[in-house]
Amino acid sequence: MTATLSLSELTETCGVSGDESRVRRLISRAIAPLCDELFTDSMGNLIAVKGKDKPGPRLLLAAHMDEVGFIISGYHSSGLLYFKKVGSIDDSVLLGKHVWVGPRRLPGVIGGKPIHLLKKESERQRQPEADELYIDIGAKDKAAASQAVELGEYATFATRFSEFGPGLIKGKALDDRVGCRLLVDLLECDFPFPLYAAFTVQEEVGLRGAQIVAHRVQPDVALVLEGTTSAEKPDGKEHVVSTRLGRGPAISFMDRSTIGSRPLIRHLIATAEKYHIPYQIKEVVAGGTDAGSIHLSRAGVHTAVVSIPCRYIHAPAAVASRADIAHGRELLAKALGELPLVVSEGGDPIWSN
Repeated sequence: MTATLSLSELTETCGVSGDESRVRRLISRAIAPLCDELFTDSMGNLIAVKGKDKPGPRLLLAAHMDEVGFIISGYHSSGLLYFKKVGSIDDSVLLGKHVWVGPRRLPGVIGGKPIHLLKKESERQRQPEADELYIDIGAKDKAAASQAVELGEYATFATRFSEFGPGLIKGKALDDRVGCRLLVDLLECDFPFPLYAAFTVQEEVGLRGAQIVAHRVQPDVALVLEGTTSAEKPDGKEHVVSTRLGRGPAISFMDRSTIGSRPLIRHLIATAEKYHIPYQIKEVVAGGTDAGSIHLSRAGVHTAVVSIPCRYIHAPAAVASRADIAHGRELLAKALGELPLVVSEGGDPIWSN
């Protein structure tokens, strides 16, 4: 059976950290026919189980549902909305951007002090910080604003999904809806071991959902599926490029939250080379992923990260390659189908290669 869930649907659905319910419902409807069990834990993680009674190591695949965004924190007497950032967003990408506010997706725009009121040269030369900005929804006063939007409601960048140049796509929240799409695809496969697929919450604010998932599932091995930084810049500084679009999925040796399992990384690389699947090594150690929480569970979990390169993550629009996504899907399916791992009599995972 094949899931009917497009990347367009995933990216255009709003799901800031702590408000992932719409994304969860969308995924849940798509994968329900593909798994033996499907449940949501108390934190909001969606966990699908397939082949629970099969022998072999217990595998956890994880991709986070949440995206960076904003939470409404107050009202100005003029009807403007104050906000706080949720997750890591560079202030330089905010001013003048269109947003969707609240569950009704009210249109808004992020505004700041008008340029003609910037009297000092120092004001004109610096980038305004998020605390100096506001969201304008067209409300005439505070009463109208408070009637339209409640405090604590969320806002996201208002970006539609689209094709973008030869073989590229553009949309918001590719970090990590692209990982969610890959995870849905992998649920369509049949592997010779128990598979737990976790669509996690609150990754962007501290890898929180994954910690709960790992404690509950108690996996022997885990793979985290991500959308990662890609920054081919025209200034020629090749040594600071993390990944490159069109060169395949990226395998990480380490980031700021974890050092990957070398046996698992070796298996991923060997699989890619065996089947001539394009891949790349993530060259810059930056950011963190759900692997940071998962690998510390219990006595430790063999964990690695496979990512799809995305330009401009944590910004209004990201760009990714359809070929990279397809090759990521192929690499993961092949690698998991030939996982050289058995479980000892004592219950510990042993690599057989």
